[in-house]
Amino acid sequence: MPLPLAVLLPFLAQIGPSGTQMQAPLDLPRRKATASRPAPVVSRARVRRDECYAEVKVDPAAALATANAALSRTDAADRSAALTCKAIALSGLERWDEAGEAFAVARDALPASDFGGRAEMEAGAALAAESKGAFATALDHFASAKDLGGRAGDTTLVGRIARDRANSLFKLGRKDEAAASLAEARSDLPGDPITFLISARAARLAGKLREAQGYIETASALAPLDPDVGLEAGVIAVLGGRDEAARKSWQSVLVTAPGTEDARIAKQYLDQLGPDAAPSGR
Repeated sequence: MPLPLAVLLPFLAQIGPSGTQMQAPLDLPRRKATASRPAPVVSRARVRRDECYAEVKVDPAAALATANAALSRTDAADRSAALTCKAIALSGLERWDEAGEAFAVARDALPASDFGGRAEMEAGAALAAESKGAFATALDHFASAKDLGGRAGDTTLVGRIARDRANSLFKLGRKDEAAASLAEARSDLPGDPITFLISARAARLAGKLREAQGYIETASALAPLDPDVGLEAGVIAVLGGRDEAARKSWQSVLVTAPGTEDARIAKQYLDQLGPDAAPSGR
């Protein structure tokens, strides 16, 4: 049976060298569900973005209430931050249409000279559009975000935009452009394991296993304990006929992320691969 991967975005079935069918994601999951107690709703005039991110991870509905409470106050000290928090919370609730609109409102609340801040809001709107499958709309937002990020002189932001833009290009069948966008991201974000993980997946899906192996090795060096990297490394290995390397990668996920969904998937992959044929006690 095909093995499911716990990802937010669509799957693509891959056939291994032994005829075994496995499923692997087209791109990196943007977030994973966490079991946490709800955070209290705090009615405050000022909302800090880092606090909003933390609250969204625990309870996006509470974060939305916090943002709306801040926006309802005429003395709100930082309206743009509250608007940003609202957009992030709506994304956390997967209310993508509203999230996209909220990012646009947050963008327009920023000064015209704040190129970096506006670029981030455009990128948020792009991801909201992408999450509902509106990939052409997402590319329009990404184009605007890239222009603004370039005007801000923020290489890291431009690299992140290029990385995320590659997914929409890939989904629209524009694979060469997606590859070029990822190459730009790797240049701008040489220390970002997510960029190299996505690059590895894109190369694997294109049948370029040698390239995929190089990218996943870089991702592993940058984030050796990341279970997503371990899962992908195993998929690349098994497609290349290196079953023992795949086994080691998936076993590492059991060690580094015990009790998680990643570990459950790794265990299923290992069960599908079968027992180690090597004799014990070597």
